[in-house]
Amino acid sequence: MDDFNLVDRGCCNGHGGTCSKLHVYDWLNDVISNTNPTDLVEVRFKNTRKDFFRNVNNLKLDPGDIVAVEANPGHDIGIVTVTGDLVIEQMKKHKATLINGEIRKIYRKAKQADIDKWKESIALEHQTMIRSRQIAIELNLNMKIGDVEYQGDRTKAIFYYLADDRVDFRQLIRVLADTFKIRIEMKQIGARQEAGRIGGIGPCGREICCASWMSNFVSVNTNSARYQDISLNPQKLAGQCGKLKCCLNFELDTYLDAQKDFPPANVQLETENGTFQYQKADIFKQIFWYSQMGDKSGTFFSVPVKRVKEIIQMNQKGKKASRLIQDFDVKPVIEKMGFEAGSDHDSLTRFDDPNRAAGKKHGNSRRRKFKPKI
Repeated sequence: MDDFNLVDRGCCNGHGGTCSKLHVYDWLNDVISNTNPTDLVEVRFKNTRKDFFRNVNNLKLDPGDIVAVEANPGHDIGIVTVTGDLVIEQMKKHKATLINGEIRKIYRKAKQADIDKWKESIALEHQTMIRSRQIAIELNLNMKIGDVEYQGDRTKAIFYYLADDRVDFRQLIRVLADTFKIRIEMKQIGARQEAGRIGGIGPCGREICCASWMSNFVSVNTNSARYQDISLNPQKLAGQCGKLKCCLNFELDTYLDAQKDFPPANVQLETENGTFQYQKADIFKQIFWYSQMGDKSGTFFSVPVKRVKEIIQMNQKGKKASRLIQDFDVKPVIEKMGFEAGSDHDSLTRFDDPNRAAGKKHGNSRRRKFKPKI
């Protein structure tokens, strides 16, 4: 167990939490037991890299076992994450890497010599990354090498890089191969993957999702913010990666379901008392807020969505509603936009009033004088 913990931390390159998101809970373990026996195994590596392999030698493997697997060329070292029926479900979402049209094989459980060599390779990754960045700068390439991952047998290394435009790194590969005497593979990653590798704390106060549990990234656009009635402020909508926050998609479906029967917000409401225009909405309470045209007092009126639909139907027939809110509707709260100073009872110096302390002391002394006799 000590060797496993040491290697697992090394796999994360010392960044706490970046490997925890690769752990998988086998939710089929208590539901189905070997209903479809399979020799397929899911194995994880560094930087959210996972793949599927065949246990051709019928080894007894459990999650957490360190194994030597087939690579191209040579072999690699990884950690078993899932065995049994759940692997088939995982393969429906992720494709396995094939060699000559076949799924790669698991050779054996890693020996101590394999683990020692793997640790040595991991120890070289940071130094290799720094040197490769210097080489890229010397070649005037507009790219950033974010991380390096050595293969378990140290015959190959994957260089993860970020670039805004297309980069011709053929010369870079030749220089890296001559410098480190290994086979080179370049793999481009995005800003979100880079932020997940570095880690950090989000504005919510928790560890950012891409560093704690997210491994697949879905595109996010500003429509997600519009549907949730969020202000389109780039500084608030952007995450640490500089892109739109992934959490904008988390509750989007709930907001869309709540708004599926909402009337259009760009329609003005015509009443006998005047014309009202839309200002904002409370989506889950199903309330629209309107202000009267020409009214500069900043007064907003809350109108239930059901009432808004009725007024729009009346206006389409050429009729005006007698009033904005019906008598049987709940009396709306009138919100006035303006600055409100802190109230007196919330003052930071409210406990520093000497008269208050003296009066309290005097009151306590008077209560002590009139004790009931027993």
